[in-house]
Amino acid sequence: MELQGLNKHEALTALSERYGCPWIEYDEQITAPLLLLLRLDLEELKKEGWFPRRIENGRADVIASAPGPELAQRIKTLLGCESVDFQVTLPADLYRIIENNQDINPGFSPSAGRTPLARVRTYLAGRRSLFAHYRTLLAKARTGLAFVRTGFAFITISLLFVRILGTGYFLILEVPLLVTGTIMLLDGLKWYFPVRKIYAGLPICATTEPTGGTSVLEVYNETETPFFKRTGVVPGAAELRAGWPSLSPVMRRRYLASDRTDFAEERTLLACFRTRMAMARTGLAFTRSGLAFLSLGFGLIRHFHASRWLPFDLGLIVIGGLMAIEGFFWYFNGGRQAGVEGLSSVKKKFSMSSIWDSFFPHKHPLLAGIEEHTRPLPVKSYYAPGVWATTGVALERTVLAERRNVMARLRTVMARARTGFAFIRTGRSIFMIGVAFLMYFYGSNDVGWSIFTYSMIVFGLILMADGFYWALPAERTKSQFPYCYCDMEITFPDYGTPGRFWKKAVFSNE
Repeated sequence: MELQGLNKHEALTALSERYGCPWIEYDEQITAPLLLLLRLDLEELKKEGWFPRRIENGRADVIASAPGPELAQRIKTLLGCESVDFQVTLPADLYRIIENNQDINPGFSPSAGRTPLARVRTYLAGRRSLFAHYRTLLAKARTGLAFVRTGFAFITISLLFVRILGTGYFLILEVPLLVTGTIMLLDGLKWYFPVRKIYAGLPICATTEPTGGTSVLEVYNETETPFFKRTGVVPGAAELRAGWPSLSPVMRRRYLASDRTDFAEERTLLACFRTRMAMARTGLAFTRSGLAFLSLGFGLIRHFHASRWLPFDLGLIVIGGLMAIEGFFWYFNGGRQAGVEGLSSVKKKFSMSSIWDSFFPHKHPLLAGIEEHTRPLPVKSYYAPGVWATTGVALERTVLAERRNVMARLRTVMARARTGFAFIRTGRSIFMIGVAFLMYFYGSNDVGWSIFTYSMIVFGLILMADGFYWALPAERTKSQFPYCYCDMEITFPDYGTPGRFWKKAVFSNE
């Protein structure tokens, strides 16, 4: 075409004369029956240069870039037909015909089709359900630890009554407290210990870094443990998307499906961050339970000194120390990092464009160099109902997906704030134990106990300061979200009319 100076239609006419068959050019309406395509490898058809349109009465209608007897024989053998009627087209048009039947935009791999992308979103939804299940178990574990602390308080009170008041008639009070505390302690531990297995099976919080619809998220190892990878940026994809007004509806829907997949990946990442922060809060709850054991053991030893109860006091110290160490292991081993990365991820999204920026570019291409001339929406009030059609539904689903992501970011920020408050509670517990020791044993000349007391006070203050460091930025970020203080609206969609005519139910924030 370049050498002879031919345009597209002149080249197609020349090909038609050469091969003695009609010519055809790319059109989105050129499709083949699904049952026929399922028998073929479309990637191989791209290499061989042909595409079947239909088979009727033993005759196959085939589009090819270089028809010939050898190709006809190959098609007869593969399709089981008696004869082949060819239509010739340019190689680029044939490639686009096949890509369109694969439901992909130009240059994309088959994994960019809407059905493969839906499968990826399904696996991501399964991953989020797993994280939600883990968070439920972790909440149950924290409830169990509350049982442990309450039961331990009952046991401690009953044993203190025994040590101070003795037995006799006081058994009427001491035995019920001891039995109730023991039951609550065992029940709480029964809730907690199964949750320890979660840590080993928790996937890492990783993202493939979406590129705005110019690369494809793929799923691998689907039958065992699915994991996700992203293809490289498709050459020309960004330029194609930049010309959004000129894209056909089906090409727009493919980009929107890719956007929804990217949103699903982000929600999954944020769910992972929230789960790891929930683990940190559970670990800190375990630490507080251990500190209760530890402080009581030290307090009893300092008050009663050596006695026949010394093994019990030392046991409290050992058990409490192990629980505190275990809790801090949960906190440091991933929970803290999840809070840092979660807030960083949310802040990063603030600087990125929304789906509306993609669907309705701010500037008309013809007015790109002129400020204050925004491009109007491509719909008028007098347009007939149904102008949005399938593409409008896809846009609405994508916008809703983005709103879910905004709310997921808000939940992540609030989870970080809750985790910060857990730091504060834990630090406060340590601080108050140190202050109580300082006040109760004021005037003691024991240097070792004094160092221990002041160390607890300082460590508690550090944890509290760390908690405020987590909570305050999260609270500031939360105030930037519109979902915190605005009324809630529920839209009743009517896809036969433009979205601005849909009715809404408004529920007051109060």
